[in-house]
Amino acid sequence: MTKRKKTKTDKNSKLLTYIAWSLGVVALLLSALLAGYHFGYKNAQTNVSVKKTIKKDNKELLLKELNRSKNQADNKKYKKVLPKIDKEEDVKKRLKEVLKKPLREYTSASHELDNLEITIPPIPIEHKTILVGKPKLAIIIDDVCVKNQIKSIKNLHIPITMSFLPPSKYRPNSAKLAAKEKFYMVHLPMEAMRFTAEEPATLHVKDSQQEIAKRIDIILKLFPRVKYINNHTGSKFTANERSMNKLINVLNKHKINFIDSRTTAKTKAPKVMKNFGLRYVARDVFLDHHMSKAYVKKQIKEAIRIAKLRGSAIAIGHPHKNTLAALRESKKLFKDVELVYVNEI
Repeated sequence: MTKRKKTKTDKNSKLLTYIAWSLGVVALLLSALLAGYHFGYKNAQTNVSVKKTIKKDNKELLLKELNRSKNQADNKKYKKVLPKIDKEEDVKKRLKEVLKKPLREYTSASHELDNLEITIPPIPIEHKTILVGKPKLAIIIDDVCVKNQIKSIKNLHIPITMSFLPPSKYRPNSAKLAAKEKFYMVHLPMEAMRFTAEEPATLHVKDSQQEIAKRIDIILKLFPRVKYINNHTGSKFTANERSMNKLINVLNKHKINFIDSRTTAKTKAPKVMKNFGLRYVARDVFLDHHMSKAYVKKQIKEAIRIAKLRGSAIAIGHPHKNTLAALRESKKLFKDVELVYVNEI
């Protein structure tokens, strides 16, 4: 009897052991499943967050690029891409607003310059102005091409020299608008080192003498009264002595004056003009390399300082709302100089 009881006890003990082990394994499996679910859920949350961030960044980048684009063809391209990134109503509304005004958006004059260092000319420019009365300051506004820009500039009620971009598909009336002005300049597109969104019929360093002459003939037909031309971008073209020789040779034949916008410190215009026995004239200050109104006002003061120092100065700006607002709010500063058109420098 004693042996039987012992055997039965052993069997019960083994059964309890198996049950305990089984429960332990089940507990481990459940723990693993819970841990996997927890980390999986966290990872999923992280992935969703990252995707949302990427989505937001992509949308913002494309909107920025769209705002900078002056080409409707580019705008159409981004119009197709944006809805894939975000279907929200605010994006669609913003997109429509941008597409309505593709030519009135200006960020700064940074597209004109090869580098920031030359916002102040590297060497003094002597205008050889005979000082009679107050120092003279000429302000040129580049990129003029639409009626509203002209209206805004004229509402300043100060002498401003408007430099018109040649007509293109997206600004067909620029030459017609210029014809209504007593005095104007042409802002001639020339090849830049890095700027890729160049204007149609931009002059390139590879252009032959005949090609450059043909382009100037077209400019004269569009702007028959033009006597002054300055370069739009052109950091590569004006830094090429051979190209500048070709251009000045043509302009000189037509008695057209070249004003160097000085978009590069490597400009060969001073040397070329001297070789032709012509006076070198260039801008002294860029007003709106940065778009803030405070910066423009600071540059206006710099232009006035240079005018007082040398007898005259030339400042270049663009039809940006902050540039025009800064000019309007700086009228008291102009009492120390005589504002003139660039042909009076």
